Amino acid sequence: MKADLHVHSRFSTRPSQWILQKIGCPESFTEPAEVYRIAKAHGMDLVTLTDHNTIRGALEIAHLPDVFISEEITTYFPKDGCKVHVLAYDISEDQHRDIQKVRENIHELVSFLNEQNILHAVAHPLYGINDKLTVEHFEKMLLLFQVFELNGARNDFQNQVLGAVLKRLERAHLFRLAETHRILPMGTEPEKKVVIAGSDDHSSLNIARAWTRVSQARDVRSFLAGVAAGHAQTGGTPATPLAMAHNLYAIAYQYYRERFRLDRHMHKDVLFRFLEKVLDVNREETSASWPSRVYDLARAARRRWGSSTPEEELPPVKAFWRTSQCLVSKDARFTAVVHAPRSPSASKAEKIWHQFVGQVADSLLVHLVDRAGRHLRGANLFDTFGSLGSAGALYSLLAPYFVAYSHFTKDKVLALEISRRHHLPRGVEPSAGSFSVVHFTDTVRDVNGVAKTLLQQLHTARDLGHRLTLFTAEETDLELPEGVVNFRPVGRYQLPEYPELSLNIPPFLPILAACYERGFTQIHSATPGPMGLAALAAARILSLPIAATYHTAFPQYVKRLTGDEGLEAATWHYMIWYYNQMDYIYVPSVATGRELMRHGLPREKIRTYPRGVDTEQFHPHNASERFRLEHGLDGKTAALYVGRVSKEKDLDILCRAYRRLLAMHPETALVVVGDGPYREQMERALRGTPAVFTGYLSGKDLSEAYASCDFFVFPSTTDTFGNAVLEAQASALPAVVSDQGGPRENVIDGTTGLIFRAGDEDSLLQALAWMSSRPETRREMGRKARTLMEKRSFREAFLATWRLYEGAFREDGDDETPLRKAV
Repeated sequence: MKADLHVHSRFSTRPSQWILQKIGCPESFTEPAEVYRIAKAHGMDLVTLTDHNTIRGALEIAHLPDVFISEEITTYFPKDGCKVHVLAYDISEDQHRDIQKVRENIHELVSFLNEQNILHAVAHPLYGINDKLTVEHFEKMLLLFQVFELNGARNDFQNQVLGAVLKRLERAHLFRLAETHRILPMGTEPEKKVVIAGSDDHSSLNIARAWTRVSQARDVRSFLAGVAAGHAQTGGTPATPLAMAHNLYAIAYQYYRERFRLDRHMHKDVLFRFLEKVLDVNREETSASWPSRVYDLARAARRRWGSSTPEEELPPVKAFWRTSQCLVSKDARFTAVVHAPRSPSASKAEKIWHQFVGQVADSLLVHLVDRAGRHLRGANLFDTFGSLGSAGALYSLLAPYFVAYSHFTKDKVLALEISRRHHLPRGVEPSAGSFSVVHFTDTVRDVNGVAKTLLQQLHTARDLGHRLTLFTAEETDLELPEGVVNFRPVGRYQLPEYPELSLNIPPFLPILAACYERGFTQIHSATPGPMGLAALAAARILSLPIAATYHTAFPQYVKRLTGDEGLEAATWHYMIWYYNQMDYIYVPSVATGRELMRHGLPREKIRTYPRGVDTEQFHPHNASERFRLEHGLDGKTAALYVGRVSKEKDLDILCRAYRRLLAMHPETALVVVGDGPYREQMERALRGTPAVFTGYLSGKDLSEAYASCDFFVFPSTTDTFGNAVLEAQASALPAVVSDQGGPRENVIDGTTGLIFRAGDEDSLLQALAWMSSRPETRREMGRKARTLMEKRSFREAFLATWRLYEGAFREDGDDETPLRKAV
């Protein structure tokens, strides 16, 4: 007999009804003898089963050496029905029957267990089984129980908090709780609690993941006596959402394998062999199978659609089957699993399975997006709904991960509340409760104001010690700035008729995992595109607050590019749906907020946020004669445009107005800084004029361009803000902007610039002519613009924005924003 006895004390041969509902299995059962074999193979000296409210499984192996009978009892707090699980060890059949009579009331149950001298423990005490568990319930458990379980299937932070609370427990505190809750503390030394550990396994994948050891124990009796005396030691591997999800998949797999006798399909397919290896790692004989409903669906798909069907036309089941087979056959990581002499360990299998499901899901998503897009373009409404409906299959594939991450997050919230209530030191978990934001964006490399602002915010946050991270999905091998996390896209969708409207499709499972592991406290979306949808899904699964910034007027953008009012209306419907999912929407201007409200967004969700400019980078002292000489501007009045050279910026109107201006002021040159799809057409339209196209400029070159010109013109009606307008004014250039959109709110008409009627060529021409003919007044306007911008530094604007983020979800937050005051 070994001096130290290990016990596998937490295996249930029958998964809970909650688990069965999540995976769609009416029942599931693991053979007790198989549990015993695996536990012994993992080095456990003693074995017990803790099925829910039954000892049937334990009785089946009671005749085997080193087995004792136990059960997991479902009980309730009588006042509100809060459910609690209690573990009772080494019981008889008569005691089991008596337990069932009193288990509905936790106080009666505990009294009975104490009267019978049955060692018992409260299982996963910080896990809200039926979502009714509160700090008050946990305090009552501290009074009712002496033994607490560190659960091998729950969030490790939960176990850390539980262990820390029990270790710091003082008698005086317990008696204060006793007075509050009117419960007499159990035991002669109630402040001295005992911890045990159990793997809480329901699939046979994680047997012995967590265990309890008692030194010098010789048998069951001495082992349990050692636990009661506080001599137990615990160990094991912390659980993760990956482990929980892997368990859910395995339970479903094992159920359908037994239910439909799928062993008969052994070795028919390399995919089957892979699934058997990673979803039943402790099985003695490797067989190859998969739930028959998928197998039969795949066979039916082969019969119906045939092998000659183009890949893009394959329905979801067929696409899933082909993708999965291809992955297992060609990916070295998965092929190695199939040909290995034995199954991988449970911890390794859960990582392999996570990679596999993620890649299959990404392929299915790309397939569905492409299929739906083609049907939309072909106006095939029936097939479009069919394609969108098949996304349900994709959700089903990923659902166990959604469930796992959601429950691990829920556990963490309550544990954090208990940690604060019991005044635990911050070191229990690094960054626990520390405010941190992740900003989702489709790109950080595009040459636009959104990307530039986000990168400026990131750099400023790091300088100030704030926790801000950018998530993006770009097809690039270039090194991105520190603090930017790039998830390589799994696909790209592009409308053939409009190459400007293209979207990267991000990999969702890695994004979800990163959000969980980094412990963000708030998600912020800078886009309604694919990354914005990923942000929304992650926020919902992880129960995190989510806000969004309305940076770009996409509906107007779409209309300008396509001329299609129906497409514009459809875009508006989507935008309103998306932003309505947010807790708050930040807008850069009052005009933008009013427009969103006109289209149906509620006023109470909308917040304005301050925007600033780098007044050091953009400064009049950057003026350069070299720049003017190099671009032929000597002796000319230089009108400057900076931004994307695209049709939605209303540059066609600028071209026409500028050509007419030359008849009155031939000495006025137009300098166009930037690039884009409209550049070639714009150059043709202005051929023979003193227009200058510099291409994209950045850094010092861009600062020189601003400071070396005479006034700024920004005709766009689709911009929600217009960073370039601030940069120009910081460089002492008066600005000409339209009266539609956000830029007009950054110009004081007649003082720091001029505002013309949007879309009105004559009105724009008048403003250009006025600037060209009044050099002294123009320079005075520029000086006033610079003075105004000095009060709007980027650093101060960022600090104000960060305070908005921090206060947005506080109950006592100031709800009176400039937008709300204005409307």
